[in-house]
Amino acid sequence: MDVSVKDNPAQHRFELLTADGEVAGFATYRERDGVTVVVHSEVDLSHRGEGLGNKLAQGTLDLLQGRGAKVYPACPFFAHYVTEHHDWDAILVD
Repeated sequence: MDVSVKDNPAQHRFELLTADGEVAGFATYRERDGVTVVVHSEVDLSHRGEGLGNKLAQGTLDLLQGRGAKVYPACPFFAHYVTEHHDWDAILVD
């Protein structure tokens, strides 16, 4: 499925959008002491099992890395994702 990730700062979340603009998932975040804390993520039930959680994590982390952000993955899914994908190790904080 063709998707993209966009920041929605008004709602403090990164949204996973389908080609027709449907929000198929999101990751909420908070800014704290110069660190972006990813606190929760979810994918719409109608899209579960399509690998969209991984696409959401990858797209979110890519956007944050491009901004030079420091990231703390408090969300259990994101925390697990970064243990298996080390492309973003340089932006992670404890």
